[in-house]
Amino acid sequence: MNILFFMTPKCDVAYVEEEDSLRSTLEKMEYHRYSSIPVLTKDGKFAGTLTEGDLLWEIKNQLKLDLREAEKIMVKDIPMCKHYEAVDINSSMESLVHRAVTQNFVPVVDDLGHFIGMVKRREIMNYLYRHADFQNFGHSDIMTFPVEDSSLTG
Repeated sequence: MNILFFMTPKCDVAYVEEEDSLRSTLEKMEYHRYSSIPVLTKDGKFAGTLTEGDLLWEIKNQLKLDLREAEKIMVKDIPMCKHYEAVDINSSMESLVHRAVTQNFVPVVDDLGHFIGMVKRREIMNYLYRHADFQNFGHSDIMTFPVEDSSLTG
């Protein structure tokens, strides 16, 4: 199994570009109910992830909570406090799961670094839940998965 099985394609992902304004970013995050959002360069490469916290600190420190001024602040000028690591489409499942432990989504890029989609942590958790062997879960600290399912090892 590869990463594409879990990936939400770029066309179905809300994202912002570095030249977008703070205000439009807030509106997009609110509309899509995102707590963090991928940031792309103008040529479509993954540049990072903005979180609600990043935006709130920027508003507090720069704008004194005046949203009219938010139109003048570009995404590229907002410091991103949390580094979201991307994976490429050939990465292992282990690499994907490792990143999903600390990220609520994992950006997926092509060989040139262009953003092509993302994998939501929820999709990985749902997959693991559906394939878990809960029969023996209470008898040991280790949850087992079917032997024929090698998708989690790469």
